[in-house]
Amino acid sequence: MFMTPTFRKFALTAHVTSSVGWLGAVAGFLALAVAGITSQNGQLVRASYLAMHLITWFVIVPFCLASLTTGVAQALATPWGLFRHYWIVTKLLLTIVATIILLVHTRPIDRVAAVAAESVLSSESLRELRVQLVGDAAAALFVLLMTTALSVYKPWGLTPYGARRQYDSAAPRPPANRRPENAGRYVLLAIVGVVAVILVLHLFGIGLHGH
Repeated sequence: MFMTPTFRKFALTAHVTSSVGWLGAVAGFLALAVAGITSQNGQLVRASYLAMHLITWFVIVPFCLASLTTGVAQALATPWGLFRHYWIVTKLLLTIVATIILLVHTRPIDRVAAVAAESVLSSESLRELRVQLVGDAAAALFVLLMTTALSVYKPWGLTPYGARRQYDSAAPRPPANRRPENAGRYVLLAIVGVVAVILVLHLFGIGLHGH
């Protein structure tokens, strides 16, 4: 994929803006979810869940899809590539998992908002589902902070595919990251694996009972 310098800067701006917007919107969603489960003011609780519904569909989902799309486009259009560096592959996988789980979990958000629109929620109304929304938002925020850290630190060096491409290609490329010690790479991969397992278990196991 070829991009002119002007369009590349535009795409980079769109990616950074959508990624930061996604993270900020999730942080705001978490604040509303905590207020919804802890506040004793019925009107505040009701307003929180109605606002969460609007933020999800008009801010979080668009920014999520824009971040994923522009991120892939940026990787394919630059010498970094999409599968040449461990940090890019890991960030891509985490973003895809977060996107899938977000889209699945719009259902409980819609459900709570629908009930809140019709009546004031008591402290026990849909409590299990409301607690789940707090956990979902906290987990999503953690994953987004991890992807942000990956973009800054760029750990782990080249993948085998990236090493072959670097060896075969004479085109200009960004400087390769120094290969880390295997132990450090395994620790970081283990952290990512734990996050992925938690998200998958939540999606297909514990999280389903509240939907």
